[in-house]
Amino acid sequence: RSSDLSMSGKLVSIDDFEQNAKKFLPKSVYDYYRSGAEEQQTLADNVAAFARWRLHPRMLRDVSLMDLSTSILGQNISMPICVGATAMQRMAHSDGETATVRACRSMGTGMMLSSWATSSIEEVAEAAPDSVRWLQLYIYKDRELTKSLVQRAERAGYKGIFLTVDTPYLGRRFDDVRNRFQLPPHLRMKNFQTSDLAFASEKGYGEDSGLAVYVANAIDPSIKWEDLEWLKTLTSLPVVAKGILRADDAREAVKRGVSGILVSNHGARQLDGVPATIDVLSEVIEAVEGKVEVFLDGG
Repeated sequence: RSSDLSMSGKLVSIDDFEQNAKKFLPKSVYDYYRSGAEEQQTLADNVAAFARWRLHPRMLRDVSLMDLSTSILGQNISMPICVGATAMQRMAHSDGETATVRACRSMGTGMMLSSWATSSIEEVAEAAPDSVRWLQLYIYKDRELTKSLVQRAERAGYKGIFLTVDTPYLGRRFDDVRNRFQLPPHLRMKNFQTSDLAFASEKGYGEDSGLAVYVANAIDPSIKWEDLEWLKTLTSLPVVAKGILRADDAREAVKRGVSGILVSNHGARQLDGVPATIDVLSEVIEAVEGKVEVFLDGG
């Protein structure tokens, strides 16, 4: 847990970094990164669920040499911990996603790049050419745009596509509504050419969360299982369904040909009241019967 930062400026835990960020980030940016949907019940449960689990260590096992290495979708990594997709990282630091991918490479692990990154697919690849990278993808109303994102990722050496399946509309995030959240004017979503698609509209977004307006205008709310199969026709890369929380959905995803399932509730930022991911992990693992890889994110 967090230490007393008033006694020492050294940041040693995730809570320390979060407290420190609050001091430096503009309120709307901090709120965007930190908050969940609606009453944030699931956000709290994401943390509480891990606290409910206990470790039962085995003793006298010779841990003088330890090897946590594993593989994801055929790519070797140093440990079973990777960096998940987080949008618009240049709001927090001028290097944004390019710094994150370099850090992942230095640790020997992988990074999932958000489609809504403030660094482009190509810029992130160039920052760490030998890194393990995957692309998180939304299906846009403009299917040719969606196709181009997949093709750009494949050309740039990304090793998989993580299709977000839980965002036909953006979750209602009260802090973002209050702040009328939008990107700072010097930034844009770098994977898109037009101002509207780059979340840099000169017209503004009214009284709502700008991102909610963006999603309503750009993201296809009609997506269904057949669209996952359509996506697989576009690429030879493995496709992972990101956002599965139920056994029946997991079985359906396997039937549709996914290479993996990411058990995720979108950081509690979509539908409030859904379970914490770790509480449904075993259900999903049992449902897929070892046919595909299963991953977990923190929420």
